[in-house]
Amino acid sequence: MGINEIFGNNVRKIRTEKKISQEELASMAGIDRTYMSDIENGRRNVSLVIAEKVAKALDVELKSLL
Repeated sequence: MGINEIFGNNVRKIRTEKKISQEELASMAGIDRTYMSDIENGRRNVSLVIAEKVAKALDVELKSLL
């Protein structure tokens, strides 16, 4: 499993634990819902800027998503 898959799985896990929809999280992070779906499915090489936006939207430290 590569870093994209690990990051995506961790995002999905925390998002579902916090009972946030994919659409809500995407909106809070300022990205498109389809982009969020691609992140969670490990299909995107996420930049540090986007990774930090997702972490902030989830209210977690970035390292917890890696």
